[in-house]
Amino acid sequence: MPKMKTKKSAAKRFRVRPGGTVKRGQAFKRHILTKKSTTRKRHLRGATNVHETNMAGMAQMLPFAGL
Repeated sequence: MPKMKTKKSAAKRFRVRPGGTVKRGQAFKRHILTKKSTTRKRHLRGATNVHETNMAGMAQMLPFAGL
C-alpha cells in the first residue's frame, strides 16, 4: 500500500483547533479592494471556521490531523 500523504496546500491554509474545528482565512480580501465597501472589508477580517458540511473533505486532505 502507498503511504498516506497530507495535502500540503491544505496544511498551509488550515489549522485544527483544540475543539476539533478547523480554522480558515476569509476569502475575497486579497485584491480589488477599492470597489468593496469598508463595512464589507471589515467583516472579512480575522479567521473563521470551516463549515461542518466540508469536514469530510478536510479529513481526507489532512489525514493526520485527528479529525
